[in-house]
Amino acid sequence: MVWTMVKAAVLTGVFCALFSGVVGFVAQNLSMTVLIGLSFVSGFCGSLFAQTVLGRAR
Repeated sequence: MVWTMVKAAVLTGVFCALFSGVVGFVAQNLSMTVLIGLSFVSGFCGSLFAQTVLGRAR
């Protein structure tokens, strides 16, 4: 159980890191509102990605 939670957290973190790297490369001058919105999207998509990879999506 704990190992599954750790794997999900690691997968989410990796996804978010890659996502933020791409966003940072594409647009370097973003407003704080846009950065907050992108952070939410990154976390949301990262969580869905981790659940899908671990087979917990229903």
